[in-house]
Order: sequence, then structure tokens, then C-alpha cells
Amino acid sequence: MKYAKNEAKEYSRDTMRGIWAAALNPFNEDFSLNEEGLRRNIRHWIDDLEIKGLFIAGKQGEFWSMSLEERKRNMTIAADECGDKAGTIMSISDQNVDTVLELGRHAQQCGADYVVVHAPMLSFCHDRDEVLYHYYKYLCDRLDIGIAMWSHPDSGYLMTPEACARIADLPNIMAIKYSVPREMYVKLTELVGNKILVSTSNEEEWLDNIEELGWQLYLCSSPPYQIQTGNDKRMHEYTELAFAGKFDQARKVRDSLNSVRDAIRSTKPAGKPTAHGKYWQELLGQIGGRVRHPMLELTEAEKASTSAAFEDCGLQL
Repeated sequence: MKYAKNEAKEYSRDTMRGIWAAALNPFNEDFSLNEEGLRRNIRHWIDDLEIKGLFIAGKQGEFWSMSLEERKRNMTIAADECGDKAGTIMSISDQNVDTVLELGRHAQQCGADYVVVHAPMLSFCHDRDEVLYHYYKYLCDRLDIGIAMWSHPDSGYLMTPEACARIADLPNIMAIKYSVPREMYVKLTELVGNKILVSTSNEEEWLDNIEELGWQLYLCSSPPYQIQTGNDKRMHEYTELAFAGKFDQARKVRDSLNSVRDAIRSTKPAGKPTAHGKYWQELLGQIGGRVRHPMLELTEAEKASTSAAFEDCGLQL
């Protein structure tokens, strides 16, 4: 651990800045984890794309398809490969709280910087805010590492800004990935001030959130390594321009990526986001690989459509 439990908030404000990406996990033809492929991707993301940190073993990484030992191995590889060059935040999300704690302790031991815990699915619950507070408190009482909240419609509900603000008072809660409508994360930002870092995964709103809300962290999804190449780092460029207060220039660079965003959006089958993301990685020269059940693979026709859009999107390889 690089900080004491009661230093998590301050440490995150000092170290979590800029673009953090959520890693897709490359699986081999036999569905095993492609460890060398993962290491190669991480090196490219950090060294060539200048991504500041990685979100590991999350939904992009198909954590729900992995065994407990595979998830631990996934974390260990990422922590080892990132070293002191980039930060790591490990998803320890699970419905079983003992599994969450076991993964959290492993994250502490393998050198992770932080962990993130998805809001649990809740059934027959009429006082959700109280349940969520005690859930995160239970984890904070037992883990020393900095913990980020994570609210997304996948839980079947969205955590309210008021509930998040209360949880933010816990000593080692230091951030939230808040995948909610903009008015909700604006309200939470106002409620918590600089107590925790608030972020969302929508890349198209990132620049506005730097300018209007004073955000310092993009946490995080796959665009940082899908709309950039080693020779075309426009997301990094507009981020640095925004941090320097050059918002007019930043908007021009951001908007120049619209053709790339459109190419991804227009070719992504509704039921195959993970397979599409991995195929797009392969077109970029990264390691994509298979998806695990229950996710579906792209058809050859879907690959052809995606490849054609990629060729015309304007990214410089």
C-alpha cells in the first residue's frame, strides 16, 4: 500500500488525473486468458497512448465470466505491467460480499492503487439508500485500500446523489464512476465538492465536464484506446488543452473525432458491444480475441461493415 487508509482521498486527488481506460480482456481461441496479449495491450496503452491509469477486471473485462483465480491473476498481471508508469483501479465487484473482500485483499497485496465496487443488485428493497450506505461501510471497515463507488443501470437502479454523498464521508471512499444522466452527476459534484473524485464513462461529455465542473479524471471506458493510435492521440491532446484552459482549441480537436465516434457507433451491433470492441482493437493492431459466453461474436458480415467504416473514419495508424 502506498498510503494509509485515512489518506486515500488526498492520495487519489494527487494521483488520479487525466485519462484512465477500462481494459477489455483478450481471450484465446480456447477461451483462456491471453496473458501476453494483455501485457502487450497495456504497454501500448501506457507507452504509446499515454493513458494514465487502467480499470481492470470490470464489465469491459468480462469479469462475470471469469473464475476467482482468473480475476486475481488479471489484477496481478496489470499491477505488474503498470508498475510505477500508470495507476490501477481493480474491479472487485460481486454479489457475494466475501468474494468482494477476498478480491479487495488481493488487490492490496498485488500492488493495486485502488479498487472499485459496483452497486449490488437489490431485491424487494424499499430503503435502498440505507442498504447501500451500510454495504459500502462494511467494505470500508474491512479494507484499507481506496474504494470507488460504481453506479450503472445494470444494477436495476441508480444510486441517488444524496446516497453517494453520504457514502463519500466514509474514510477510504475516494471516487465514483457514475454512469448516470448528466443532471445527476452535476448534482453529486456540487454536493461533495473535492471530497471525492466524480467521473463518468461518456467520452463525449469529458471536455464539458473539465470546463464546467472542474473535473480532473476520466474514469473510464474503452474510447481512450479505440479512438486513438500511437500517431493520433487526439483524446489526449484535447484533454491537455482543456487542462491548460484552452477550451476553444480543445473543442476543435474533440469535434474532429466525430467521424471516428460515428464509425464505431454505426457498426456496433446492439447485442455485441464486447465483440465489436475487440474487433476494433484488432483493426488498430491491438490484441482483441474471443468473447466468453453469454456474449456473442461478430458475424463475418458485421466484421466487413466495421472494417469498411474503420478505413474511412480518419484515424491515423
